[in-house]
Amino acid sequence: MTTSALRRQVKNIVHNYSEAEIKVREATSNDPWGPPSSLMSEIADLTFNTVAFAEVMGMIWRRLNDSGKNWRHVYKALTLLDYLIKTGSEKVTHQCRENLYTIQTLKDFQYVDRDGKDQGINIREKVKQVMALLKDEERLKQERAHALQTKERMALEGMGSGTTSLKSTASSSSSPRFASDLEQARPQTTGEEELQLQLALAMSREEAEKPLPPISSTDEERQLQLALALSKEEHEKEVRTWQGENSLLQRASEETTQGKEEEEEEEKMKKSQVQSALGFPHLFIPFPFAVLYPGAGRYIRAGASPLQPHVC
Repeated sequence: MTTSALRRQVKNIVHNYSEAEIKVREATSNDPWGPPSSLMSEIADLTFNTVAFAEVMGMIWRRLNDSGKNWRHVYKALTLLDYLIKTGSEKVTHQCRENLYTIQTLKDFQYVDRDGKDQGINIREKVKQVMALLKDEERLKQERAHALQTKERMALEGMGSGTTSLKSTASSSSSPRFASDLEQARPQTTGEEELQLQLALAMSREEAEKPLPPISSTDEERQLQLALALSKEEHEKEVRTWQGENSLLQRASEETTQGKEEEEEEEKMKKSQVQSALGFPHLFIPFPFAVLYPGAGRYIRAGASPLQPHVC
């Protein structure tokens, strides 16, 4: 199994793609060969199922929106779309006409690889073929009728070959199917053969330049590492929040304690002042009165100087 096929299987599991979506992804992969006719035939049969039809077309439109180094996705999606228009449900044609603008924009597809070769020319030519088929109703009917006859003839030939090759099938059950797939994947024209050669060279060059990913670096492990990092970040945030709240509580407690100490000090000062006042009482003389000096025979008014006595 190639590295690209392994990555594709991992993505199929991680994104939980359906059977129809997996078949479309396989037919429109970056592998350096065209989609096998047997696989495209299976996808065409799926278009007659309502649920599978939506899944098939959804994945095709997603592939058509790729660009750059994924130009093979776009070309193979156009090849598959051309096949489905001819052999699949008529709903394929209706949806393509409703989304004609999306297909038409690919007429300007551009991508030049590292060797300076324009790989978008094949896509631009394929778009012209699909657009011409969608706009010509009479030709479309003829193509669909011819495709149906070919499919029926191949089904009859497959039944006949199955009855005449029982002995060879018993010796090697996988060889007839393998040979059939090789025959179907073989290019029919010189242009297709050249395109497959270009795909093989480009894919081989990319695989040689790209370092092999470690076995442990799967999407599930990366998601687990991301979850652990987020959990650690949340824990650190909670610790910082808890420390901040403790700091605020400690500061509020210190301020409360300091306020109590100031109140107690002020109360002590008041008590000290009161005690001082009680320990040294003052004598008051509310009004003047006369004082008799013994032997003097005279009275002196209180507050008056003794040198200036006042005679009563």
